[in-house]
Amino acid sequence: MRFLDRTAIVTGGGGNGLGGAIARSLAGEGARVAVADRDPGLAESVAAAITADGGEALAITVDVRRPDQVAAMTEAVSKAFGAADILINNAFTSCPDSILDADLDEWTRDVDVILKGAFLCARAVLPAMLERRRGVIVNLSTVNAHTYVGASAYSAAKAGVESLSRSIAVEYARHGIRSNVVIPGTFATEAWELRRQRHPDILDRLAHWYPTGRIGRIEEIAAAVLFLASDEASWITGATLPVDGGLLAGNPWFARDAHPDEQPAHGGGAQ
Repeated sequence: MRFLDRTAIVTGGGGNGLGGAIARSLAGEGARVAVADRDPGLAESVAAAITADGGEALAITVDVRRPDQVAAMTEAVSKAFGAADILINNAFTSCPDSILDADLDEWTRDVDVILKGAFLCARAVLPAMLERRRGVIVNLSTVNAHTYVGASAYSAAKAGVESLSRSIAVEYARHGIRSNVVIPGTFATEAWELRRQRHPDILDRLAHWYPTGRIGRIEEIAAAVLFLASDEASWITGATLPVDGGLLAGNPWFARDAHPDEQPAHGGGAQ
């Protein structure tokens, strides 16, 4: 029980996606969890599931772009559970259009939810963390921030989150506060299952690009988040942790085509 007597806020924590998995995992290890989401029904569903399993949870409806709503969120958490010890910045939206096709309002929305939202939430919890000289912030990024796979606003905003996380880490390390990033690759979610209905082989085609030959599982991403949030990572701050099956390390297919005479007998993973 790594998080007994700890209070955690998970933004984008509703539903059956990554945020919900992180919230449930934190509660399973003893944390009091504020499930924050712009959709009240999704937040309530996760909070209810945690409570049904014997945990402590609070559902909060919040638009992380709104400073007043973020302030109200932290106040509600403090009243219910005490000040946040852990903040998980997971809220996001994503416009998939190309740069020329993207709607400006949607592009701005993505940047505001992801980057401005992470900034506002961090700024809201930092004063209490500074007062107690302890606290952890884990920010969710994406491999999109490092290599082109579409969704320019989402990718740019997530790259900004990584820089913001380093700023928090360096500015507040002497005050007992840590800030790190988890960089997920592709992992199975309900959203991917919906795409799979239209394109049955989409996940197999994506798995082809990963050195491990498969996409990730949601619990693998959540486990990395919990590690960085835990005392096991007490001397880790300002770090980025790819959980991506080796995708950012390199591409075996590119290596094979670039150096056809230098491949090991087993194929170097490009099979």
